[in-house]
Amino acid sequence: MLSTQQLAELRLQLLKEKSEIEERFDQNDHFGFERGHYHESMGELSSYDNHPADEGTDLFEREKDNALLEHEKLQLYNINRALEAMEKGTYGKCEVCGKDIPTERLEALPNTTYCIEHSPDQVTSHDRPIEEGVLMPPFGKFDMDESDENVAFDAEDSWQAVAEWGTSDTPSDLAFPKDHYNDTYNESEESIGYVEDYENFVGNDMYGNNITVYPNAQHEKYEAALDEEGIMTSYGDLPGYEHDPYVEDEK
Repeated sequence: MLSTQQLAELRLQLLKEKSEIEERFDQNDHFGFERGHYHESMGELSSYDNHPADEGTDLFEREKDNALLEHEKLQLYNINRALEAMEKGTYGKCEVCGKDIPTERLEALPNTTYCIEHSPDQVTSHDRPIEEGVLMPPFGKFDMDESDENVAFDAEDSWQAVAEWGTSDTPSDLAFPKDHYNDTYNESEESIGYVEDYENFVGNDMYGNNITVYPNAQHEKYEAALDEEGIMTSYGDLPGYEHDPYVEDEK
């Protein structure tokens, strides 16, 4: 049973802690979460021109602020509950079992209203910053099903568009080293704006007729690859006659 003097001392300690937390909230705008986006606290307008390593550092700081904010809110909530219990005359007794909370526990943790056996704070928080939603592997919430033949601009294309401006990788970090630092990102050799290699040098008119081959470096590279494999096309040999090779004669 707490004495009147012990209760008064604990009340003063609680009020002091409450005032300190509220003052910190006012000074740092609730650890920056009162602002619209965490870039505002750093004077940045967007992530687009930032290096991925800088974004990782910023995200870590955001996660840390999130954890500190959650902790401070819990502390403030517990302090208010403890002060309410003092007003009701129930302070010092566990809310669950009703037994007296040891004085030593109250002196060490004056904002508690539970005995150690029934403390509800023995949990791990899973509250994560919203910015992590687009960083989960491989590309967060985007659909990366390889069976989908959709050629629309997707999450992978978004990453490649940004990676063209530089990453922290070096040529030796990739399975197939690149010849130029501008290509040091995954699948930098992927075709952009077309599907098949021959689309680089084959064209036709607006009606699909008058198919023409335009000799260029891409054409020479394509022919060399076919000659090396000993095939006529990238999808196999074609019948050796002049009419439409995709249609067999009807018997």
